[in-house]
Amino acid sequence: MPYTTVEGENLFYSVNRGKFERGLPPLVLVHGAGGTYLHWPPDLRHLPDAPAYALDLPGHGRSEGRARDTIEAYSDVVYGFVRSLSLPPVVIMGHSMGGAIAQDFALRHRDLLAGLALVGTGARLRVAKSILDGLRKDYPATARMIGEWAHASHPSEKMLKLYVQRLLEVPAEVTYDDFVACNRFDLMQDVSRIDVPTLVVCGQEDRLTPPKYCSYLAANIPGAELVLVPAAGHMVMLEQPEEVTAAVERFLHSTFAGYQRDIESAKRP
Repeated sequence: MPYTTVEGENLFYSVNRGKFERGLPPLVLVHGAGGTYLHWPPDLRHLPDAPAYALDLPGHGRSEGRARDTIEAYSDVVYGFVRSLSLPPVVIMGHSMGGAIAQDFALRHRDLLAGLALVGTGARLRVAKSILDGLRKDYPATARMIGEWAHASHPSEKMLKLYVQRLLEVPAEVTYDDFVACNRFDLMQDVSRIDVPTLVVCGQEDRLTPPKYCSYLAANIPGAELVLVPAAGHMVMLEQPEEVTAAVERFLHSTFAGYQRDIESAKRP
């Protein structure tokens, strides 16, 4: 698995180069608070028709460096990541905190963006005081609580255990800074200025970012498409990976059929 250097830190990422000749833009997968690239299911990380890059943000997973405590700072990291790989304009798919990063990217780094896929996120991400306090006082117990809230009702013990295990592999101070960044985030008055094709995906049983959050995004981002996934909560892409992957593939194929042709035309004098 490769690394790249951004802001002096070595960042780990998985890559599936797909088939550039199919003409679809690269997909950059950005995980949520306390996550890693493994929060994206294999089907999404290995799309047959589009290059896919799933990174570990600084301080997460196999990446070096320190966590950030603002969404803007993480957005700059993702911008540096895209530039470090010399990618053409990308589709950023962000989950939860990653969706906040994607929205900020769209507003401040439009030059490297082709589209957005926003999953289980909102234009504002207020965090319960019990989570912020718990991350400081009892990380294991709070990780279990977050895990229970992050899934649809009655998740399998195996799925819940794996989620908590992966969350605890991320240092408590990193997860805390992530949630602080989320709590500070607010683009309620700004998302209407996003001007790229956008897909919004939400689990119908999401308790952390309820469907009304995604409905707000879909209603206020011009032309955005909303997909509500039954029998899924906040971790919708892991709970219902086939449905989410199918929605992303439909979005990419229907929206970017001429992407590669347009890129090549832009290169000609």
